[in-house]
Amino acid sequence: MAKVSINLATGSLQQEDIIVGIDLGTTNSLVAFINPDKNAQVINDAGKGVLVPSVVHFGPTGEITVGNDAKAYLTTDPQNTIFSVKRLLGRSYKDIENYKDFFSYKVIDDNSESLVKIKVGDKFYTPIELSGLILKELKERAEHALKTPVNRAVITVPAYFNDSQRQATRDAGKLAGLDVLRIVNEPTAASLAYGIGLNPDETKTVAVYDLGGGTFDVSILQIQNGIFEVLSTNGNTFLGGDDFDRAIADYWIVQNKLDKNELQANNELTQQLRLKAEEAKKAFAHQSLFNEKIGDIWCTMDRTTFEQLIAPKVEETIDSCRNALKDAGLTVKDIDEVIMVGGSTRTALVKQKVGEFFGRPVHDDVNPDEVVALGAALQADILAGNRRDILLLDVTPLSLGIETMGGLMDVIIPRNSKVPTKAGRQYTTSVDGQVNMKVTVYQGERDLVKENRKLAEFDLKGIPAMPAGLPKVDINFMLNADGILKVQAIELRSGVKQEVEVKPTYGITDEQVEQMLMDSITHAKDDVSQRMAIEARTEGEQMVYTAQRFLEKNRDYLSIDEIAQTQQYVKALQDVLINGDKDTIHKKIEELNDYTRPFAERVMDMAISQAMKGKSIE
Repeated sequence: MAKVSINLATGSLQQEDIIVGIDLGTTNSLVAFINPDKNAQVINDAGKGVLVPSVVHFGPTGEITVGNDAKAYLTTDPQNTIFSVKRLLGRSYKDIENYKDFFSYKVIDDNSESLVKIKVGDKFYTPIELSGLILKELKERAEHALKTPVNRAVITVPAYFNDSQRQATRDAGKLAGLDVLRIVNEPTAASLAYGIGLNPDETKTVAVYDLGGGTFDVSILQIQNGIFEVLSTNGNTFLGGDDFDRAIADYWIVQNKLDKNELQANNELTQQLRLKAEEAKKAFAHQSLFNEKIGDIWCTMDRTTFEQLIAPKVEETIDSCRNALKDAGLTVKDIDEVIMVGGSTRTALVKQKVGEFFGRPVHDDVNPDEVVALGAALQADILAGNRRDILLLDVTPLSLGIETMGGLMDVIIPRNSKVPTKAGRQYTTSVDGQVNMKVTVYQGERDLVKENRKLAEFDLKGIPAMPAGLPKVDINFMLNADGILKVQAIELRSGVKQEVEVKPTYGITDEQVEQMLMDSITHAKDDVSQRMAIEARTEGEQMVYTAQRFLEKNRDYLSIDEIAQTQQYVKALQDVLINGDKDTIHKKIEELNDYTRPFAERVMDMAISQAMKGKSIE
């Protein structure tokens, strides 16, 4: 095996390869690097274009297509073509239930807090796996264009992404074979691309207005001594250029007196209208009239009508700007710079309204599609130590986390986090009446704790006996500048608390750190598949437990047939839990869910009506 050195200052592998910056987008993704002239440059591999559509298609024989070629299947094979997967990263079913009609593919709904899964044929995919496929495509394009291995990356995320969404992005990178050195906020990357924040003596307050294909957010940043602080963020994860397209298409439907019910049944014509609307929107950047046909359907519109149609949506984004300023405790006079990000900011009305609101010219001279990826490449260059004028704070060289069900490592402080730092996550019990919880702290990069280094273990005792899922236990990690880790567990309802202090890097050599990093990259695919099998098994066991409890408590409200059938589905699930793969287990969970949902809802309705009469029902 080749010797690979490690830079402990950044916690990164020091191979003679390049560090790229990746903008993993909802609609499009792209990758950038620092060229020999020391400038950030986006990669256009073999003339395929800079933007890689964030679309994955699964063919009938299992072949996977990503990017430009996959986009064509949005119209011809929508149920097997996955788009906007970034919306699902780190999300539970409950997070997206109001938006499930947005997706043309099947998002599995088991009415729980579990993270979402997507069903394609008989296989079940997580958003992490799907994002991993997009990142793998970007990695391969970069390697092909640069003729060099690409193993390290900085990946950007929206400023409002929470810990689980950031960790999901890291996991996707790992699955693609990338060592993710840093997760960077998109507004921070955009600021860097404009050179804002590169001068450590500069103090500025910046508004970053980011309007993409499917999402909008505005972030207010304060930049001081080269440190970027997000003061506030606001926006709408279901507002973007797609809404402009929809407004145009809806206008044409009315003008041509098309039947909406017929359109719903004709997926192909719906998609053709959407794509033609997107064409019209782009055309208005340089012409005032659009006049084309789809078959016998006239697609005609002028720019004034277009601007009238989208004005309410643009106004919504301005309201978000107003709210972001209010949350930050600032006024428009406090903003030094306004940066435009996202392809939809090319729309003239958008630029005009944003400029009017902030009362200053906006920065839009860097390509708004590319600005985040270019900034990520600059951040990568900083991490590589090529920009000596920028302060790089100490970072933790290995991830820190705790053991969860099935022997899995749940990362709380990812490696490369700046020190000092603190982070936390909330957990609950898995068994009714559980009064103790074992907290075991690990350090390392592997998905299974047995492959990592155990640091400490303690019991949180005295949790009030409650049904499974009701106790709320916050696990907080606080890592100070001296590398001392304090781990605290607190049950929120009762205030029961326990804590321990450890020194994570005590007794570990540079070579061991290096080996742990190498192993995590080498075994990434096996680790992820093992993790997913364990997670499926754990979910299946919880489902069996919940279903059996439900039958015990509500036997009087169910028919003999319903009880017998449910027991059969439970038995079928139990049978596959020992040796079944993740797809088989998920299939059996889904079958049990689908069968029990109607009468579970009926029992719930009865419980509510009984409670309204002052009676209780389990």
